Amino acid sequence: MNSVIQEVTDRIIERSKDSRRAYLDKIEKARIDGPHRGTLSCGNLAHGFAACGADDKANLTSMIKSNIAIVSSYNDMLSAHQPYETYPRMIKESIAKVGSVAQFAGGVPAMCDGVTQGNPGMDLSLMSRDVIAQAAAVALSHNMFDGAVMLGICDKIVPGLLIGSLAFGHLPTVFIPAGPMPSGLPNKEKARVRQLYAQGKVGRDELLKAESASYHSAGTCTFYGTANSNQLVVEMMGLHLPGSSFVNPGTELRDALTDAASRQVTRLTDLAENYMPIGHIVDAKAVVNGLVGLLATGGSTNHTMHLVAVAKAAGFNINWDDFSDISSAVPLLTRIYPNGSADINHFTAAGGMALLFKELLDAGLLHNDVNTICGEGLDRYTKEPKLLDGELTWVDGPTESSDKEVVASVALPFKPDGGLTVLGGNLGRGVIKTSALRSGTEIVKAPAVVFEDQFELDSAFQSGELDKDCVVVVRFQGPKAIGMPELHRLTPPLGVLQDKGFKVALVTDGRMSGASGKVPAAIHVTPEAYDGGMLAKVQNGDVIELNGITGDLILHVDEETLAAREVKQSDVAAHQVGMGRELFGGFRSLLTGAEEGACSLFGSQEQK
Repeated sequence: MNSVIQEVTDRIIERSKDSRRAYLDKIEKARIDGPHRGTLSCGNLAHGFAACGADDKANLTSMIKSNIAIVSSYNDMLSAHQPYETYPRMIKESIAKVGSVAQFAGGVPAMCDGVTQGNPGMDLSLMSRDVIAQAAAVALSHNMFDGAVMLGICDKIVPGLLIGSLAFGHLPTVFIPAGPMPSGLPNKEKARVRQLYAQGKVGRDELLKAESASYHSAGTCTFYGTANSNQLVVEMMGLHLPGSSFVNPGTELRDALTDAASRQVTRLTDLAENYMPIGHIVDAKAVVNGLVGLLATGGSTNHTMHLVAVAKAAGFNINWDDFSDISSAVPLLTRIYPNGSADINHFTAAGGMALLFKELLDAGLLHNDVNTICGEGLDRYTKEPKLLDGELTWVDGPTESSDKEVVASVALPFKPDGGLTVLGGNLGRGVIKTSALRSGTEIVKAPAVVFEDQFELDSAFQSGELDKDCVVVVRFQGPKAIGMPELHRLTPPLGVLQDKGFKVALVTDGRMSGASGKVPAAIHVTPEAYDGGMLAKVQNGDVIELNGITGDLILHVDEETLAAREVKQSDVAAHQVGMGRELFGGFRSLLTGAEEGACSLFGSQEQK
């Protein structure tokens, strides 16, 4: 086992021993002998199966067959979740064939940052993760179920479903993906058209044509943003069937995997012989494996918050130093847009998850002594699913990449590290994704241009005010201020400035998309400006140094001058009302800092 990976794992276990013990005690108390619905009164149970058919009523009354909850993020406005429309019927049929019952327990909201980007709804995005966790908990709260399947794909949905599932850690739980859409217009070409539009060189019609050719059918977007990072991390943690993350929707193989996953959860319940609840799968080693997979592939920076919150839900305390140290030990093995020109389908064709698991296991970078939904160990995850004569089977995966421009080896990686650096200095702590940065752009030291609203940047860009070396500061975007929206709409204009030859960087207490890439960006800066962070004291012209190599984030203003400055206050009220945002005032007040997961769910527990 790699010594750094082992050391990080050991310190997570040590710092979390009390909270993990309390978590395990909680889920053990929730475990009971026999079906969970056996604790319900006759009136309770009658309500629970009133709408079932006669056979299901008989099976649920018998108390010898398991009942599986289906929790889904289906909606047909979002391409990634549209395939889930038919899943409940398929899952019920599959589970019925093995003598068990499935009920649709509840739906959770699923919003898309791609739709809300640069719009008021984006201010709800991060907070929706906690709503999803709570909605999943409500769905499971009836105590009718012996296991669960979770249907979710994108940004906040999977982390929310994980947090909600871990609150019911005594239940075996399987995550079932829906897969990415087939490849469309290359992501690099889409980005080029976006920059042309930002410069006014093409119109809205041409921009929409390019976007529609990229996002063109049912399935997950094909770039390696948060949605596909979610799928990879969940498989790395052993909560997907091997090789199931990136199989396209609407295919026979996709349907066969859904059928197999549905049947698999029934084998893990307390009424079977191999009881394996999600709370026993998601341990410290599984969390570290998820981090390793994320960093080895240059995955989404959103997980520097999401995985902190997920780990917390399982009783573990992780922080950005854990990310940074793992990143230093894990080589970058993939080039998937925005870290390269390939998309997630190209990654699968080049070797995909099976090859990634093999490379990381052979190098001692993954813990193999872990529980998964398929049993102990990750060796079976080096195999890939195939349909042979109509039967689903797993065959040995590739031993080397078929496209070394997309998937590399540990021996010859794209970079010796995972491309995520923790930044620190008198401006606070933040993170930067360096895996997609061009050589020579990792260090920027330049005067600040300060904005207190992302939309203020547009006029400055159009007027030429930003045609210079500069560090663009966009503040009052943090969790407590306005819910921490993504600022990906800033990428095209900043990319144009960079292409003109200017040294430019972004510093913000907001988020960037999982698709952020070539512009150096210090994101998630904490403490946030709204909470009195040093960002609130930055003035136009102050020199800021962002160093993605050394990890420095420094405001070059002497301490005496800074001490004399008042903390700038910003009127964020316009971002707290309208589009439902006024309903989330309580959430915003409860959100922790970015390094603590920007989460509203655990504060009262910690205070106790």
